[in-house]
Order: sequence, then C-alpha cells, then structure tokens
Amino acid sequence: MTSDKALARVAGLLYLMVAVATGVAGYLRGSIVVATDASTTAEHIRASETLFRGGIVADLVAATFFLLTAMVLYALLRNVNRLAAAAMVILVAVSVAIQSLNLLNEVAALAIATGGGPAGILGQADSDALALLFVNLQHDGFVISQMFFALWLLPLGYLVVKSGSFPRVLGYLLGVACLGYLVDLFAHFLAPGIEPSVLPVSAIAGAIGELGFMAWLVGKGVSGRGRLAADAGPSHAELVTNGAA
Repeated sequence: MTSDKALARVAGLLYLMVAVATGVAGYLRGSIVVATDASTTAEHIRASETLFRGGIVADLVAATFFLLTAMVLYALLRNVNRLAAAAMVILVAVSVAIQSLNLLNEVAALAIATGGGPAGILGQADSDALALLFVNLQHDGFVISQMFFALWLLPLGYLVVKSGSFPRVLGYLLGVACLGYLVDLFAHFLAPGIEPSVLPVSAIAGAIGELGFMAWLVGKGVSGRGRLAADAGPSHAELVTNGAA
C-alpha cells in the first residue's frame, strides 16, 4: 500500500510541475503579447507561431498536472474529512475545465493572426485588432477561473490544519493565499485601476502559501500519520468475541 509520505511527495512534485508549466506558458505569452498594441501582438504571433503554440500546450500541461495534484491530495487527505477533500477536487476540476476551454481564445487569435481563420477576409488592421481581442479574452477567462483556483485552497488549508501531519501554519497560509487571489480577481473586474497595485500583494500572498506547502510536500512529505490513516475498525478477534457475548 502506498505510504502517506510517498503520496505527499508525489503530490508535491505534481504541484511543482504545475508551477513550472504555468511559468513557461506565462513567459512565452508575455514575450509575444503586447496587451495594448494589436499590430505588434499579431506580428509577434506570426513571427513566433511555434512559441505561441508552445504556450497553449504548456497551459494544457499545467491544467492536467493541477487536476492530478488534487487527485493525489484527495488520496492523501480523504480520511481527515472526506467532504472537504471532495470539495477540493471539485473546485480544481471546475477551474481546470474553464482554463482548458478558455484556451480556444488563443487558438482563435492564432488562426486570425496567421490568416487561417474567417477573419482573413478583413483588412490587416481589423484582423490584428480581432486577434488581440481574443488574446485579451483569454486573459480574462484565466482570471475568471481564478475564482475556483482560489477557493480550492480553503478546503485544502482546512485539511492541512486538521490532519496533524503538517505544520498548522501552512494551512493558515493557504487560506491567506486564497484571500489574496480573490482580492486580485475582484479588483480586476470591479476596480481595474487599482489592480496593478493589488496584484503584487496577492501574488506574494499566493507564493508564500502555495510554495511553502509545495516545498514541505517535496522535502518532508508528512511529519506524522496524524489523522491520515483510515480507521481500521474492530479486529476479527474482537468481532468474534462480541458476537459470542
């Protein structure tokens, strides 16, 4: 039977792959997209089509590893509280579904910018503007998925605190990370003018909580069985004795 420590380290490595793939996707996208310049963005897409496609694939890889991370954490933490563990996986699944479907916006931008879509009949300026619109819609869609990406940290933090197998502070930091991501989400849609000021704070809050938990999983695994082990129930001898009584 797989040990708790092994499960924890597998979850940590999967979580690390999420961070790496997300970072690669963000870097590739950031090197191509100029959010306020349609012609430059479209030209970059045409000149770096392979890199743009690579960013889409990296996002899909990140989404896949994210779902696998939640599944392994469910296997590890389900005996702490099965309902909270199930909620954690459901929230991740919703986030992954939104993120994956949202990538169609980038596919559309690629088709338009390279002349492979129906927008090829438009003039160059209109085609470039339409490509940028889809790229920006992809960003907004990613922010929308952040609602569920943030909320999954609440049941995860609860499970970490209640498990007795991790430092309780890690669970509280995951809760702070959730709050930080939600603040950034609502600032993006309700007060975009202050988002540049909010984003660094939310990013730091998220990094401290998530990277701290990730590092603990990879490096330490679990510090003790705590409440991770399932209730073994009465032994066969005890059942026989009770039945005889």
